[in-house]
Amino acid sequence: MSPILGRMNTPPVPPRHEIRALHTATTVTVYQAYRPAIGLPAARDGRFPAEWKRDRMTWIKPSFLWMMYRCGWGTKEGQEVVLAVEISRSGLEWALAHAELSHYVRGVHPDQASWQRSLRTAPARVQWDPERDLDLNPLPYRSLQLGLSGEASRRYADEWTVSVRDVTPLAREVHAAVRAGERERAAALLPVETPLDLAAPRPVRDGSPAPGM
Repeated sequence: MSPILGRMNTPPVPPRHEIRALHTATTVTVYQAYRPAIGLPAARDGRFPAEWKRDRMTWIKPSFLWMMYRCGWGTKEGQEVVLAVEISRSGLEWALAHAELSHYVRGVHPDQASWQRSLRTAPARVQWDPERDLDLNPLPYRSLQLGLSGEASRRYADEWTVSVRDVTPLAREVHAAVRAGERERAAALLPVETPLDLAAPRPVRDGSPAPGM
């Protein structure tokens, strides 16, 4: 294959800060991992149990592979049950509209003090971490992590959640395929995550990356 044809067949690199998720017209799927005492009842009942602390910050991830990186394919202690939580798109839109970046960015925020004030009152916070490949290595573009607290956490658990599925078997199947060198099969098993055209705090201004991002 010529170098030109090779470049033409190379998939385009996604924008550096873009929300990608498995989604429908009205719902978005995010991932979390819990100990069995929380994860199994949530998957069984399709909602979070009373033991799930609604007054604590909880982080949701629309990237399946980033969740695998975080929970070690469901092998880390306290993260043995991987959940796919389908939430309303309107709920995610509300959270993003009320979110603040988790860190100060010069040029995006007027000053550090104003960012700190905004962060203290925001019910959601946005963090952009490197997306992951099948080997869980970092990629040159970012994946959204969304922290929910206070009102956002309560609404996530009791209003926005549409369904909860245990996808631990899927995590194990993908991991087994990767370990066996069956990369095409592993990739085919992944949830299809496509861009979501939603506004979200981003560490950029006028389309330019912020320093260090």
